[in-house]
Amino acid sequence: MKSVLLIGLGRFGRHVAQKLTELRHQVMAVDKSEERVNQALPYVTNAQIGDSTDRMFLETLGVRDFDVCIVAIGDDFQNSLETTSLVKELGAKLVVSRAARGVHAKFLLRNGADEVVYPEKQLASWTAIRYTSDHILDYIDLDGEYAMYEVEVPKNWSGRTIGELEIRKKYGMNVMGVRRDKKGKLDLNITPQTGFYEGMTVLILGNQREVQKYFRI
Repeated sequence: MKSVLLIGLGRFGRHVAQKLTELRHQVMAVDKSEERVNQALPYVTNAQIGDSTDRMFLETLGVRDFDVCIVAIGDDFQNSLETTSLVKELGAKLVVSRAARGVHAKFLLRNGADEVVYPEKQLASWTAIRYTSDHILDYIDLDGEYAMYEVEVPKNWSGRTIGELEIRKKYGMNVMGVRRDKKGKLDLNITPQTGFYEGMTVLILGNQREVQKYFRI
């Protein structure tokens, strides 16, 4: 369990707050809007109404005591930039800031952000790949070069095992898990004897170009 300071309770911030609480982390939520704070109260540990660009206000929160500080402000880049810079100056251990544009990401990284999330861009990439490929069920971009894909088992894999196919050796891809049917649980207990059959899906980790080429994505 980690302690998280979440600044900004717009739609993105609320979704982050809900997921953090679901994962049993302690969440201190902050927004200058009383309405937004009240909406977030049911699923955060604590909440404060205040201006995150006010240094004195941030000092009262004890920024350095949190494991992670997430700046989820999306409707005012100036406020996001100032807040990011201030929480870092006040000793935040890890600052993760939301960017709405590529240029925003560059400024945030130069002014205190340790990491930047770009929800619109990341979701756009996921949507484009997921819904223009017949065999893709899910997709996670890891670093621009490597990614994880959940794909339908190719017909030529059916009835054979991982060891027989030599997937890693021949194609440079790693099988991370299998799902016996599309609504079943993901099985991560993978061995060379793990077999494939029609109707299964497989979680593949590999170079994006190679995976996309092999599965004709």
